[in-house]
Amino acid sequence: MFTRRDLLKSASSGVGYLAFAALAHEQALGETKAAAGPLSPKQPHFKPRAKRVIFLSMRGAPSHVDTFDYKPQLAKDDGKPGRFGRGGKLLGSPWEFKQRGKSGLWISELLPEIASHADELCLLKGMHTDLPNHPQAQTIMHTGNAQFVRPSIGAWTLYGLGTDNADLPGFVALGAPPGSANHFGSSFLPAIYQGARFGSNARPGGNNRFSRREQKPQIPNIANPKLDRDLQRVQLDFVQNLNKAKLAREEHAPGVEGVIESLELGFRMQDTLPELMDTAGESSETLELYGIGSGGNDAFGKQCLLARRFAEAGVRFVELSHGNWDHHRNMATDLPARCDEIDRPIAGLLTDLKRRDMLKDTLVVWAGEFGRTPHGQGGDGRDHNNKGYTTWMAGGGVKGGFQYGASDEYGYQAVDGRMHIHDWHATILHLLGLNHEELTYRHAGRDFRLTDVHGNVAKEILS
Repeated sequence: MFTRRDLLKSASSGVGYLAFAALAHEQALGETKAAAGPLSPKQPHFKPRAKRVIFLSMRGAPSHVDTFDYKPQLAKDDGKPGRFGRGGKLLGSPWEFKQRGKSGLWISELLPEIASHADELCLLKGMHTDLPNHPQAQTIMHTGNAQFVRPSIGAWTLYGLGTDNADLPGFVALGAPPGSANHFGSSFLPAIYQGARFGSNARPGGNNRFSRREQKPQIPNIANPKLDRDLQRVQLDFVQNLNKAKLAREEHAPGVEGVIESLELGFRMQDTLPELMDTAGESSETLELYGIGSGGNDAFGKQCLLARRFAEAGVRFVELSHGNWDHHRNMATDLPARCDEIDRPIAGLLTDLKRRDMLKDTLVVWAGEFGRTPHGQGGDGRDHNNKGYTTWMAGGGVKGGFQYGASDEYGYQAVDGRMHIHDWHATILHLLGLNHEELTYRHAGRDFRLTDVHGNVAKEILS
């Protein structure tokens, strides 16, 4: 990094560094409005129902038969021998289901506050995916492919639509756990479309409380300790001039293109991002709405509040991660704890979006990578199940108080309205005004897309 002293000294002969930098700065000012950048807003293929996505990713695979997929026959046959592969005895849900809202959707007592929004929810009960292993299923859920590195759905969305705020990343991942970079990556798409990750997944029971008096969040490397803004701009223009010269020589250099755009975005972010992530100005009522300051709700509540702030500021795709849903054992205590951590924050998010008139064009998606078995494991847990599970959507052009598809009477296998991950991706893109068959990128001699050669839009759920 150049220091103030470096920038202010000139070379002893020829065109000095300062003069060269000044020329580069002047040239850059003239080019600022010359051409639209890769993040500029783009026209969708057709009129969209949603403008943005908030994806609530439940890592570890929540049990659908204990949350959103009511199975009275499973409860009736509790303790009987299982009929599904290597399964043990059938395990009816120990939690009561009730019909909620005017629509009468069946939702578990574990999620009472989300249940109060039943008439906004569209339950997708015929979900299925390819593999019952966490790493592969997570990768498929995010990229549509577990065999090769592919762009994530957030990157595809940003590539297809651009962003409405050039001073912020168009794709943000909050609470992303270590080792999950490919879930938010851009792969062969230009690097500028990858997700910007903030924070890590907090552990349950940890010291995750948030106070209104807390100072602005510390964002690594967001501030330059050596140069003021004007000199940073001079330095950046000089570096960008060199980058553009290299790009002109090599003609095709995606890495250099990514650096050019990322440096510019980083420069702009230092003014906008700290203020956006500082929630100290939110009212006590809003913090309480999200469960911030309420113990177990606190960490995820803050993520949900930040998601609303990012969406309101024009970010196209926001993903929130919440972990520890892999309940092979201790389900009786751990599943209620996980549900409690997300219940008020998600209900608060839906309430806040609705009262700001944003829910109608914000697609909220809730999903794990697969579901759990109807038979028990070790007496107090459930095994992996990729053959049938439930996700849900809300807002953004989907029917509220509606359920699409179904699993069998025990919740083991999708039997009606079957929805593969490719169909799920195609439907999300459709709601954003993107035809999944036309959203392609030329790479390695052929056109690639998020859904590969598959995918059908679930038109039945469109409002």
